[in-house]
Amino acid sequence: MSHARFGFIVGKTVAGAVGRNLVKRRLRAIARELLAQHPSGYTFVVRAQTGAATVEWNRLREEFLNTAQLAFKKVEK
Repeated sequence: MSHARFGFIVGKTVAGAVGRNLVKRRLRAIARELLAQHPSGYTFVVRAQTGAATVEWNRLREEFLNTAQLAFKKVEK
């Protein structure tokens, strides 16, 4: 596989339709940052937890990036 892929699961427990779409847009924007740093061969599936729609952008970004970095470290071992 030559590129990384991201899949997002944002269920109805996260928020209504508008809130779920907001979370998905935010997650996609953060994923684009990760693609610039780690472009090859990974498949990520991200499941948004209840309350993700109310989390501030900076906190969501920080948590996503930290979790992704931990995943990269585990895979690269």
